Amino acid sequence: MKQQSMDSIENTVNAIAEKYPLATTPEEIVPSLLAHFNSMDVDVMLDFYEQDAVLVDAQGVPQRGREQIRKELLKYYSVQLPMHIIARHIFVSGDTASLVLDWNIAGKAPDGTPVHMVATSNDIARKGPDGFWRYIIDNPFGTQVRSLY
Repeated sequence: MKQQSMDSIENTVNAIAEKYPLATTPEEIVPSLLAHFNSMDVDVMLDFYEQDAVLVDAQGVPQRGREQIRKELLKYYSVQLPMHIIARHIFVSGDTASLVLDWNIAGKAPDGTPVHMVATSNDIARKGPDGFWRYIIDNPFGTQVRSLY
């Protein structure tokens, strides 16, 4: 019975990986990001991050690790709207990529509240030993001017 359960988990993981593939080249990072985010499934999106990744919240506070990132992602998912992205710059050096992305989430939340989030991110992705690119730093409001101390 335990083996059947493990097989079921492996089948689920494989189905998710097939439906939401991770990037194998820097050019695939943005399409992969969009597919993962727009799945509206926080567990699918978490696969886009390395285990010890950092997501910088709207106040500029780094949230480290998947549990903290999960809490931040749930804030975005609460409006149940897709993200749109235009890549401004993607620079690659070896197994590290710097991404500057213009993104927006706009529409009406399930309760009818208008939503209009627009920002330019400054993110870092790294190619892992498995050959897939994942975020190590997700700074969605990366170009936003924050107070100086």
